[in-house]
Amino acid sequence: MRGELPTHVWVSALLRRASAGGAFAVVLHKGDADRGDVLIKVRAAPGSAAAYAPAFAPGEASFERIEPAGGEDAVDDLIRRRLGRDRDLWVIEIEDREGRHFLTERVIPSSAL
Repeated sequence: MRGELPTHVWVSALLRRASAGGAFAVVLHKGDADRGDVLIKVRAAPGSAAAYAPAFAPGEASFERIEPAGGEDAVDDLIRRRLGRDRDLWVIEIEDREGRHFLTERVIPSSAL
């Protein structure tokens, strides 16, 4: 996902890109500073959200967009379940009216849960 960058450096860059783009971004959960995975929640409007998680696909680093049925509550439930299994996980929330994720990695289309 991040190549050789420590996770905390990658997260800092994501937060800066979001801020520079006019969005609000915050770390909801800090994971392992060097090697933790990252789960990103993006809110475009109250009650609606999507999540972006690392995709384990061959080739370049990529993320998968996850849109569980149930909107923001379902995304929050997904976050709780993943944190229950992986305390090294970073969770980032981005609030952006346009629903932008600010990822520079390839994003794979939505999957349903």
